[in-house]
Amino acid sequence: MSVNVEMRVDAPGQREYAEAAWDLKERIRVEEGLLKQRRGFFMDAYRRSNTYLLYENDALVAFASTRRDGYILFLAVSPDARGEGYGKRLVAEVAREHPVVTCHARTTNTNALDFYERMGFEVRRRIDNYYEDGGAAFYLRLGEEAGLREKLSEFLRR
Repeated sequence: MSVNVEMRVDAPGQREYAEAAWDLKERIRVEEGLLKQRRGFFMDAYRRSNTYLLYENDALVAFASTRRDGYILFLAVSPDARGEGYGKRLVAEVAREHPVVTCHARTTNTNALDFYERMGFEVRRRIDNYYEDGGAAFYLRLGEEAGLREKLSEFLRR
């Protein structure tokens, strides 16, 4: 059987695929106890984000919602589609648009942490009580290391 994978995008202000994204997020929440955002929070964040969605034969299998600064608000891959490279493809799409990509991941979510580490993200700090349920998170970063001061110094040396 041939698999057709298509990238679709909801730009900020668009919600064409929001319900499908919500349904996938909720499926992961129920099955794995992750992505526990409330509907109002999720829909508001989705509406403000640029969301990349991967559809396999017209079924949503993965999505990533990002802010304008490259922060990944949501990254979700259907449990039965994991290992197919969809998460990598989504992070690569975000990185193509942003020199720095950041996100938070639950300290207990070893699958996500392993994935981000393989992608080259570095743990920058731990934040206790980050989630509504009191769970801790790691703040992760991928991309340029030079800060504003270094960039200005480099520019002035030219």
